[in-house]
Amino acid sequence: MLARIYIDTSIVGGYFDKELEKDTKLLFERLERGEAVFVVSDLLEYELTSAPEYVKTLLGKYMDRVERVENSTEAKLLAQKYVDEKVVGATSFDDCNHIAIATICHASVLASWNFKHIVNLQRIRGYNSVNLKNGYATLEVRSPKELESYEND
Repeated sequence: MLARIYIDTSIVGGYFDKELEKDTKLLFERLERGEAVFVVSDLLEYELTSAPEYVKTLLGKYMDRVERVENSTEAKLLAQKYVDEKVVGATSFDDCNHIAIATICHASVLASWNFKHIVNLQRIRGYNSVNLKNGYATLEVRSPKELESYEND
């Protein structure tokens, strides 16, 4: 089955970051080989409006391999529940919104380089606890390094 990888803004920026580019580009290679489809929300597109032009145009190269999803009232309400349950503080609402959108659209995994608010074991457990309490499935959350595709060695 094709992996549906929800990506947040840090993945797009990571493509051009010296420390993160190798693993980020490997993730994009999975997309190019047809092993995965990226799930992209309008929230990510909005966040990219203030990015440099070369960052904004990166996803344009892959639009035939991208599944676009919309933010929704349901996602915003779930994101608020993460804040209310103190998984993260209110200033991290947009991060929560990414988690909620990925949860609601049943992404296979959410990929991020945000270790403080997203790819963090304590936070992941918190997000998933809220998901389960509210009738949603748990969500896999990983960095691109954890999503590398290894051939049979």
